[in-house]
Amino acid sequence: MSRQPSATGSLTAFVQSVLHRVRGLDRCHPLLWDTLLTGFFVVAALTDANGGWRNIAAAPDVPTPLVFAMSLALSVPLLWRRRHPLAVLAVMAPAAFVSNWTGALLQAAMIQHVVVFNVALRLPLRRLWWAAALLLGPLLVGAYRFPRAGWDQLVLAPMWAFALVALGGLLVRTRQEYTASLVERARQLEVERDQQARLAAAAERARIAREMHDIIGHNLSVITGLADGGRYAATRSPERAGQALDAIASTSRQALTELRRLLGVLRDEPVDEPAAAPAELTPQPALADLDQLVDGVRAAGLPVRFAVRGRPVPLPAGPQLTVFRVVQEALTNTLKHAGPGATATVDVSYEDGPGEGRADGARGGSDVGTGSGSDGGTGGRGGVAVTVTDTGRPVLGTPPPGRGLTGMRERAALYDGTLDAGPLPAPAGGWRVRLHLPKDSLS
Repeated sequence: MSRQPSATGSLTAFVQSVLHRVRGLDRCHPLLWDTLLTGFFVVAALTDANGGWRNIAAAPDVPTPLVFAMSLALSVPLLWRRRHPLAVLAVMAPAAFVSNWTGALLQAAMIQHVVVFNVALRLPLRRLWWAAALLLGPLLVGAYRFPRAGWDQLVLAPMWAFALVALGGLLVRTRQEYTASLVERARQLEVERDQQARLAAAAERARIAREMHDIIGHNLSVITGLADGGRYAATRSPERAGQALDAIASTSRQALTELRRLLGVLRDEPVDEPAAAPAELTPQPALADLDQLVDGVRAAGLPVRFAVRGRPVPLPAGPQLTVFRVVQEALTNTLKHAGPGATATVDVSYEDGPGEGRADGARGGSDVGTGSGSDGGTGGRGGVAVTVTDTGRPVLGTPPPGRGLTGMRERAALYDGTLDAGPLPAPAGGWRVRLHLPKDSLS
């Protein structure tokens, strides 16, 4: 009893191996496979035409040349079954008609079922009705001409074979379509994965560009202001000049530290590398660093008034970095564009909800403040509002919009915030940048 399953398993494995090789030949060399298959059926048809057909013929006296011609007409067109299966059936139909009309009833007519399989496999399903008609017509003629042969043998048996072959073709077609859909789905997932990777890389490049712009732009502006002040102080107060040089060195080291931390994420460190340098582990700037930022700008020669209003609430690291970078960029633009004698004001307002905003009464009127009332500010929405205002007048007029303003707006959009920037109306003049981060985005 133990040998039977082993023998059955071996036979199954052998059949699967043969089918696998046949499918491989059909897939890799379709013309060769079609030629071999057609040659096999041509030889079988001609062998039957040599006399075997008389065993089932209703009229054994059909001329042999006619039998050979019908056998070739029922087998040779098989070579084109892959590309034009329905046309091949249409070519075979007259030979099948003559075979049944004369009573030869050639077994080569069963070759038509090979073409039926290809119709079910390759053509729209409605074409099966045409295939059934092309097969059924000659069969009905034979049953009418020779009723003694029996309808069950001449019509029902071939049509049952037609149904089974068509069903087999449909099953193979369904499996192929399912496999193709899986392959297409895998391809789409791979494309989506690549697109997501590209989008993530683009977003990371934009983030790094914003950070580098803010770090380099701000620190270079501060260094420029300190260098100009040190140059004038060198002739009058060498001590003040030395302090300016110390501030330049401190600002430069701070800029290098921030750049080292930013670029550290781009390195592909091996696993066995020692721990990163402390500069790479320094946390991102936060609201607590605004005092240091303002002191650095003051040291560069720009008077800055800094005020915090409302009840401070803890904020996530992302919004804190956004507020810091916006204030940094606004003060940097003031250093670069406001001209001599300018002053700046930095107001950070915490808004709990409706009615908790602050009106900027110093401007009033049509001025756009940060609170409620006729100034149309950001009060009443809750969250954090930051306003940076300067009193300078650009030496070359209103500066054109640059990468800095775009970066600030992108930072605000990350947390559903808004950022407005533009000149203040006369006669006061100056420039203002206003950032508002809604309360819902800060949780």
